Amino acid sequence: MKNTILPVEKPEVSESARTLSILVENRFGVLSRIAGLFSARGYNIESLTVARTEDPTLARITMVARCEALRAQQILRQVEKLPDTVEATDLTDANCVGRELILVRVRAPEGKRTTLLTEAEIFRARVVTATPESYVFEVTGDSEKVEAFLEVVRPYGIDEMIRTGQVALHRNLKSPARTFHEDMERTQ
Repeated sequence: MKNTILPVEKPEVSESARTLSILVENRFGVLSRIAGLFSARGYNIESLTVARTEDPTLARITMVARCEALRAQQILRQVEKLPDTVEATDLTDANCVGRELILVRVRAPEGKRTTLLTEAEIFRARVVTATPESYVFEVTGDSEKVEAFLEVVRPYGIDEMIRTGQVALHRNLKSPARTFHEDMERTQ
């Protein structure tokens, strides 16, 4: 009888789009350091939104990166070690609300303008500017709604578009900014 070595099957780990929220001190270079952690590990950031919060000394980075849940947690632990990081959270499976904004210029030929406006109305798309040749629509919603709108208007012809990327916030009241400043006051 021969000894046969069978290959060990690795469990399949699926990559998915992870929505990550990182609260940081609003300082020069912080975004670069955080993005560098992702690129150094070979992860592409699919969308990135950064803005000041209700507290001007803090900024929230919302990013979507394609990776496994375990890998996202490992990277977030690294991000939390950076001195300017207040909080880093994976919101993918959390009870949160997420939105995206898109501006899209769609061709609007004379005979199809009314139909295009009717279809856009279904998505609560707002016309922000119009020319005899096209409409520029603004659509806000979750990524699925934005993608569905694009599928509907694609046959008309999309001349140009821009997306903000995902922004997300916990549904329940959670203020790490308040906790951060209380902690800072106690240490002073």
